[in-house]
Amino acid sequence: MDIDKLTALIIFVITYLGIIFNKLPLLNLNRKTSAYAGSAAMILFGMISFEDAVKSIDFNTIVLLLGMMIIISALQLEGFFTLISRKTMSSAKNTSRLLTLVVFITGIASAFLVNDAVVLLFTPVIINICKKSSVNSIPFLLGEIFSSNAGSLMTITGNPQNMIIGIASGISYVKFIVYMLPIAIVSMLIIIYIIKKTNRDIFSKKQIIKTANEDGETYNLKNMRATLIIFVLVVLGFFFGKIFNLSIPLIALVGSALTIMFSKQDSKEIFKGVDFSLLLFFASLFIIVAAVKQSGVLDAVFEITLHQNAVSLLIIFALSLVLSQLVSNVPYTILVLPIFTLANSQILWLSLAASSTLAGNLTIIGAMANLIVIEQAEKEGVKITARKFYRPAILITILTYLFAIVMFMIY
Repeated sequence: MDIDKLTALIIFVITYLGIIFNKLPLLNLNRKTSAYAGSAAMILFGMISFEDAVKSIDFNTIVLLLGMMIIISALQLEGFFTLISRKTMSSAKNTSRLLTLVVFITGIASAFLVNDAVVLLFTPVIINICKKSSVNSIPFLLGEIFSSNAGSLMTITGNPQNMIIGIASGISYVKFIVYMLPIAIVSMLIIIYIIKKTNRDIFSKKQIIKTANEDGETYNLKNMRATLIIFVLVVLGFFFGKIFNLSIPLIALVGSALTIMFSKQDSKEIFKGVDFSLLLFFASLFIIVAAVKQSGVLDAVFEITLHQNAVSLLIIFALSLVLSQLVSNVPYTILVLPIFTLANSQILWLSLAASSTLAGNLTIIGAMANLIVIEQAEKEGVKITARKFYRPAILITILTYLFAIVMFMIY
């Protein structure tokens, strides 16, 4: 191995160790800053030129994510999430119904509003409802975690890896939903079933749930009207944009610009809700993967040939299951993009979306949403232990994975 390949490999390994463990010894680095430092090192040591590094960034993905985060930030400030969570969840009469509502509200909201943002805002509400009803909140938080991943599978805008895949593959928003909707719905039903079976003490009694107290509500329907109209138009644009030759990133960009123009919220406050470090994280990952590809150090991996057949589908699902646990599903997706670009098969692209998203439910670090809920819950005094997580997680992942594989065999 020549010096360039060795250098690229060392930077790549150190970067991904930082992503896996969320820190590196003696360095003030976490997942996002590890990727940023790794991309800078690739450029500094000549693994990729600055010009090529800029070209390697998929700005379509960055723009789509930015646009959605701006719209979500405005909706959050205007109390939209408070409205739907309180009004809908307060209709739960017992623990069984509450779980069903948590799973389907979280899943459907995640499909259109990016799952990471949804769980960040829903977690405190779920804990509050459970505390008032003297019910253990952990099964409901687990339902939220698993359904945020399964539900986000439905659309291109449901999670970051779907955005990356949707843009790279050119699959239409409608086609994506047609293929993914049955898998997402059945997966949510599986989640409800497994959580009930693994928490019989809570759901066999069907304990009464107290109506959520709405004192101090922070939403105003009149104030959020403009943003809601824009959001609906954006979603409609995703469905019908191809007819008018409008790309999904462009629709999100225009929608976010209109949101800033017509929202009742100050634009500075809206931008405070945008996670720019996440955008930097994705940009850095694109640079790292491009540098590794240019160096040739992983040529054997990138030259794997996939075909639209059962064997390739099984390989994709197996790889996703393993690698999503090592580096989380978004970095994994960016890493394998060159392989799928070469294969040029929409079914294979869709199988990558399904497998990487559902694999995120297997471990605590499998998806960002998992970590967000666990960290938020801990701040509220609720500790989700590894045992509590993995008991339903393993069963849910096995069953949803098997169903997805069967569906893709049919497709």
